[in-house]
Amino acid sequence: MFAVVFPTDCLLCQQELTKPGGASVCDACWQSLEPWLGPSCERCGLPFASLQTADSVDSLCGSCRHGEQEFDLARSYGIYVGNLRKMTLQLKFHGQEYLGYRLGALLARAWEALPEPDSAIVAPVPLHPSRRRQRGFNQAELLARGLVRKLRKEGRLGGSRLVAGSLRRIRETLPQVGLSVSARRENVSGVFSVGRPEQVRNRTVVLVDDVMTTGATLSACAAVLKRAGASRVLALSLARATPQFPDLGDVELASPIDEFKHN
Repeated sequence: MFAVVFPTDCLLCQQELTKPGGASVCDACWQSLEPWLGPSCERCGLPFASLQTADSVDSLCGSCRHGEQEFDLARSYGIYVGNLRKMTLQLKFHGQEYLGYRLGALLARAWEALPEPDSAIVAPVPLHPSRRRQRGFNQAELLARGLVRKLRKEGRLGGSRLVAGSLRRIRETLPQVGLSVSARRENVSGVFSVGRPEQVRNRTVVLVDDVMTTGATLSACAAVLKRAGASRVLALSLARATPQFPDLGDVELASPIDEFKHN
C-alpha cells in the first residue's frame, strides 16, 4: 500500500519500487552485487587480472612484496565498479546513509577470510570532526555497525565488539585524488591517533572502511594502533578500487565527486 500511495524509483536503475525496504534500491540491483572470488594478493587482497599474474608474483602484489603496508591482512567484499560503486557514492555524497547498514552486512562475507577474528575490536576509520559535521555521519561507522549487526544475528560475532571512538583523525587532509602513491602516504602521515590505548592493547583490531585504493589510509591507521599496543591489525573494506578493473559503465555519479576522493 505504501508503494502505491507513495511510488518511488530505485536509486540505481530508476525502475519503480514495488515493495518497501531495500533502502530505496530494488531487489535486482541488490542481487547484482557480487563478491570478488578471483585471484588476489594474499596479504592486501588486491584483485589480480588473471591467475597467471597471481602466479608470477608469488601471490603478493608489488606493494606487499616491498613490505609497504602496516596492516597484517586486508580483504574487500568486491571491486569498486558497477552498482557497488554507485551505492557507495550514494551513501557518501548523496546522504543515503540508510544504505550503510545493509552494505555493511555484505562485509560479513569478507569477515570469513580473516584469521580467527574472535574477540576483536571493530574500529571504523574516522572522519575529521568538521567533515563528519558536514556529511552528518561517518560512512565507515555505518558499515561497521551493519557488519556487527549481521554477525550477531548469525551468531558469528563471538567476543568481538564495535568501538567507534578507538581511532581519531586529528587533522584534516587534502583529497587523495590525483596524488601519487608516495604522496598519498605522506598525506595521511600523522593524521590518526588512538583515543584510549587500553582498549586495543594486546587485542586484534579489525579496521572498517568503505573503499580501499592504495591502502595508505588503512596502513596509517594500523601503524598508530600497533604503536598503541594492538597485537594484530586486520582491515575490511566494502570495495577495492584498482586501475586493473576500471568502471566502464555509467559514469553519471562520478562528476565533481571523483570516486578516488576517499576521506
